[in-house]
Amino acid sequence: MNTVLDKLNWRYATKKFDTSKKVSKEDLETILEAARLTPSSYGLQPYHIFAIEDNDIKAKLRKASFDQPQITDASYIIVLANKPTFDGNMVDDYIANIIETRGVSNKDVEGFSQIMKSSLLGLPDAQKNSWTSSQAYIILGNIMTIAAEMKIDTCPMEGFDKNQYNEILGLNDINLNAAVVLAIGYRSDDDATQNYPKVRYSKEQLITLI
Repeated sequence: MNTVLDKLNWRYATKKFDTSKKVSKEDLETILEAARLTPSSYGLQPYHIFAIEDNDIKAKLRKASFDQPQITDASYIIVLANKPTFDGNMVDDYIANIIETRGVSNKDVEGFSQIMKSSLLGLPDAQKNSWTSSQAYIILGNIMTIAAEMKIDTCPMEGFDKNQYNEILGLNDINLNAAVVLAIGYRSDDDATQNYPKVRYSKEQLITLI
């Protein structure tokens, strides 16, 4: 039986993608919908998701990624961009969404709004940036698992110049910052790393049940 654990053992950080194989638009939409449905703290989703197919943009991003070939060889590059800072408007927009989606009154969610504002708005910008970036990483883990379930290969990437990414994608102008990148495609038969045994600590070393 193929289980999620089988798929997680199958997946690896793909170093060489097969440029002749393309992830379908339908499969991409499934992965992006999984990204949209990924949980976040309070449900605020303090980030934006960019799915990049354009070859010219990918070529520029490759230069900003220390010339790593995954950027241009993968079918798509997913850039998870966090909000480096925010104010009460982010909470207000989310509250308005709750009211519309669930058909509740402003009074019903007033307390929740105040909890979020009191917890978050007083944070210094550096801590806000760290928190929103962490939220983006929740997406990363989720869609890597979803992609593995679909037998689609991925490579999570932190080796890139964030300032250059922000400039290429115009993120500074819209209060966003490139947090982490995920290349999506299909592994090349020539990628020797797919045959390497997966190196992990044992359950006894890594996990404690209390």
